[in-house]
Formats: sequence, structure tokens, C-alpha cells
Amino acid sequence: MKAILNDLYQHKKLSKEEAKRILIEIASEKYNDAHLASFMTVFMMRPITVDELSGFRSALQELAIKVDFSDYNTIDIVGTGGDGKDTFNISTLTSFVVAGTGQMVAKHGNYSVSSQSGSSDMLESFGYEFTNDEHILRAHLEKANICFLHAPKFHPAMKAVGPTRKALALKTFFNMLGPLVNPSSPKNHLLGTFNLEVARLYNYILQEEKEIQYGIIHAVDGYDEISLTGGFKFFTKKGEQLINPEDIGQKRIAQSEIFGGNSVADAAKIFTSILDGKGTEAQNNVVLTNAAFALKIVSETKSFEAAYEEAKNSLFGLKAKQCLKLLTKN
Repeated sequence: MKAILNDLYQHKKLSKEEAKRILIEIASEKYNDAHLASFMTVFMMRPITVDELSGFRSALQELAIKVDFSDYNTIDIVGTGGDGKDTFNISTLTSFVVAGTGQMVAKHGNYSVSSQSGSSDMLESFGYEFTNDEHILRAHLEKANICFLHAPKFHPAMKAVGPTRKALALKTFFNMLGPLVNPSSPKNHLLGTFNLEVARLYNYILQEEKEIQYGIIHAVDGYDEISLTGGFKFFTKKGEQLINPEDIGQKRIAQSEIFGGNSVADAAKIFTSILDGKGTEAQNNVVLTNAAFALKIVSETKSFEAAYEEAKNSLFGLKAKQCLKLLTKN
């Protein structure tokens, strides 16, 4: 690692093959915490390249404990995290609203690194037990239309760097990798990124994959999801758009209206309130808008208005709440 770090400190870039090899070695716990922290810090100091991100991704995919959901038309709805905005759990709530419409969701997630509550923190607070048992996960999909794939259960490399990431408490390239390495290889993706450069990297990588449909979101004011606090960039295989809330019939909201609280308990209270149909107008609209875009990815011909109505029926008909209840029921 010392030689690798010296090269990186001289502003050298890794090839795809080098990046893949290093991450495989990290997964085998070949390096100490100081080396890991230094390595991760390099990619906070300069932009990661397509080859580097692709190589890291390839390593994680190769090493992953995979599950086969190829006979289901699933979608993953996930953001990079690391946007520093401390919102409530928008992508996780969106996942349950989408599941409540009847669309199967294979949600990939992890504990929070840089905010109060990640998707794993939230589900754990509701009594969900993480598993990588394909039989159990398929049963969850069948009964609740959603299953949850806790990243450390599937990715040895993520588990190996978990303590270092937690100690750093900063966004690293692992935040960028999470949404790209769902171990069930879903056919549809709604991905959010904390900056525009990462969104374009994702688009560059995913447009080469013929079998999947995707949408990538980057809010121009820095959110890794549709926040309705301003416009957002939206990337698909068809190109790049800038969409403002007014373009889709939505009101702009203030950042304070989607604050997630100061603890997992606060976030869980907000989460439950929204699923009970008692969220504020701003909270509901943000979740429903994200859900509508997810539904449109699965069915490209569906209008935003039709998808939004489906999402409303799921949320206010308490179907999303029922999906959570079925998923966390022992």
C-alpha cells in the first residue's frame, strides 16, 4: 500500500485493473486502518476517474454474495448518502411507497456514515433482522413486495472498511459505490448522487449496460434525491434533463421542511408519521415525487401524473405502511 499511496500522492491515476486488485486486497484485510484511511482520503482530495470507479465496482461485484431475483422485475431506489443535508429517510420511504403500488423493490442500503440515520439504521429500529439468505429475501419479496439487502452482509470489502469509514465520518468513494453494487442485480434503478460529477460518472458506466433501465438524480442544490427545494438533473439512457418543481406541478419547499431530526429515534418518528398518512404536505410531496419517478423508470410510457396518483394511492391507502409491517413481522 505504501507504494500505491506514493503514486497517488504524485497525482497518478489507477487503471481499472489496478483499482480492482487493490479493492480485492482491501477486502482480504491486507492493509491496516491508517493505510485505509489514507487511501480513502486521496479520493476526497481529487475527482475519482471512470476507470477507478469501474475497477472498484468490478471488485465488489466479483466478491459479493449474490442473490438471484432474475425472475422478478425489481427496482432499487438508493442514494449515495454523504450529501450532508440531514433529511428524513426519503429513499427508504420512497421504496415502501413504490412497493405499496405492487412494484417489487430490492433495496440496497447501509448504516449512515455522515448523517443521523441511514436505511439500515431505520429498518433495524423497526426490528428488521438483516440477512443474506436468498430463501428468506425471496419470501420477503413475495409477501411484502420489498426486501432489504444490508450491504455489509453481501460485500466483504465494505465490511472490512466499516470501522474506518465510521471513524472518518466523511463521504468516501464507498458512498459512490453503494448504489452501483446491489448484489441482486435489479433490472431497474433510481439512483441519487451528492454531486453532478458523480451523476455523470454513473451515467457513463450504466449506459453501457443494455439490460437495465435507470434514472440518476442530482439536485442542483446538493441533495442526492429529488428534494423539491430546487431543480434537479435527471439522467437516463435518453439523455440529461434539468427539471424544476414547477415543471412537474410541484411547489418549491424550504430545506427545513425535510429535516430528519437529530437521532435515529427522531427519524423513525417522522418515518412512521409519513407512512401513517400524517406527514406534512412538503414531506408527502417529496416522497411521492421520488416514487413517481421510480415508477416511470419501470414503465417508461407512464406519465408522471399517473405515476404520482399510483404513489398517492399507496401512501394514503396505507399500502406502503402494510409493506413495512409485513417486512418487519417475525
